[in-house]
Amino acid sequence: MLLAGFFAAALFVGLIVGDWLYFIRLTPYAIRYGCRVADRSEQWPNTALSTVQERFTPNGLLMLPHGVARFYPELSQIAIRPQYRFFSRRFRTAWPVKGLIHLAPHDHALGTLCVKRIPWSSTLITFMWFALVAIGSLTFVVQYAMEGGFASLGGALVGLGIIGLAGLVLAFGLVTLAFSYRLEDTRLMKVYEELRETLSSPVSS
Repeated sequence: MLLAGFFAAALFVGLIVGDWLYFIRLTPYAIRYGCRVADRSEQWPNTALSTVQERFTPNGLLMLPHGVARFYPELSQIAIRPQYRFFSRRFRTAWPVKGLIHLAPHDHALGTLCVKRIPWSSTLITFMWFALVAIGSLTFVVQYAMEGGFASLGGALVGLGIIGLAGLVLAFGLVTLAFSYRLEDTRLMKVYEELRETLSSPVSS
């Protein structure tokens, strides 16, 4: 039984690591992998598809100060993500964000739609955690009430304290999730702005 538990834990960790490693890849299939969480649509003036292709290497790569971009001319798409370095001193969260920019040429401008995604493992674990806390707390309160826990003043106070504690745990989880997503989204948007500035700047001779 203990060996089976270790095997299950190793398999679980391996699936998460594999999910993240595939998530950060910039292959034509991997760029569309992940849970869609947000979109950003805007116009890039004085930018054309030909200008975009000139800024990338023949392999379609463009290294930016805080990230990397890859252009797929046959798909009219640009994949972007922040740099992920091993042993980095920067704080990393469990909800990394990458972007896929869909390009649509217009007159004297380039229409863009940036689709933001996070790993599926992060989404599923987050959902399971919130569901476990919410369902577990609700089940305990129902059982506590059916056993007469709220019949006395002391029991009612204990029950309210448990409900309040569960609410604090859920609130802490929501705050952590919001803070982490905002941090990772800020990092992605920094790469996004660097890409836009690079594409809009004149080509050096």
